[in-house]
Amino acid sequence: MSALLPEMVDQRKLMALGASLVITLPRSWLRANDLKKGEMVSVKVQRDQALLISPVLGAQEEKRELHLLMEADEGVASIVRSIIAGFLDGYSSIKLTSKKFFTVDQQNAIRDVTSSLYMMIIESEANRILIESLLDESKTSVFLSIERMHAITYSMCRDILNSLREPNLGLLRTMDPLESDVDHLMYLILRLIRQALLKPSLARQLQLDLPDCLDIQTLVHRIERVADHLKVIANSLIWLIEKGVRMPEETLSTLMLAAEIAFSSYDLSVKGFLSKDVSRTNEIIDKEAEIGELYTKIAPLPLFGDESASSFNQVILIRESIRKISHYSADIAELTIDRAYMS
Repeated sequence: MSALLPEMVDQRKLMALGASLVITLPRSWLRANDLKKGEMVSVKVQRDQALLISPVLGAQEEKRELHLLMEADEGVASIVRSIIAGFLDGYSSIKLTSKKFFTVDQQNAIRDVTSSLYMMIIESEANRILIESLLDESKTSVFLSIERMHAITYSMCRDILNSLREPNLGLLRTMDPLESDVDHLMYLILRLIRQALLKPSLARQLQLDLPDCLDIQTLVHRIERVADHLKVIANSLIWLIEKGVRMPEETLSTLMLAAEIAFSSYDLSVKGFLSKDVSRTNEIIDKEAEIGELYTKIAPLPLFGDESASSFNQVILIRESIRKISHYSADIAELTIDRAYMS
């Protein structure tokens, strides 16, 4: 689209053309979308029976380029955030220019975030880097990406449980890169959703409605938060193992049972959302209170280990992260109920 038209309401009279009824389209809209006689538009009847007419998504669609001017001492985190923002906003290419030159740390950060966002460095000089998106949004499946995001997160759940049963440093250290993979998929899905909201033709190809976009945005944020808390649990377990600290048996068994409940609820909640199955949503929501009751058995938490205060803090982090995962699972279940009964 070459320009955004001001929002306006226009009334047009239906005209008879043979056995059909037709209307004319606004010339300003045709010019803005570069449409000519004989070209195709798509027509969709909305849930409220409104008619949506939009250009057919095609290869001729305008490419958007973002120019970012960076200070010589620009922080790595600031550069990464700017690139992620450009990616989420749907830019097909991002040109970064430094007022002097990019340092080694800055270049490494740009390369790392570029590869994680399905982008590629096309041109690179001391003070200028051009990156382009490798994505074809119309051929990317939002729901398949959600399934992949969930599969990684649930595998983290299983690995945490196994490490609670039998401490395994190697397994726990895999949580960090897996959590990064979840983040990358979240960025991809959020980009697709934003583009679908701006381009009705893309939304149709992705089989998304506006309410879908809002619900999916909430869902992927919840999944990402679950992965974050799994990483917190892993880091706390790593600390305890490296210090040679073993939790009291009652504390450990209670946390394991709570984790089993929370992780199962998480898995069921995402599967229910994707299938619009509300049969177990109330059960998932009620499990959050069940975990709270379990925790009363180990309250107050006992001090243990040579570094008792630090050990105590790590167990609190594990306990509260499990509780948070149960809470996010209940959020997803409530989202499923709302989505299933949407007319």
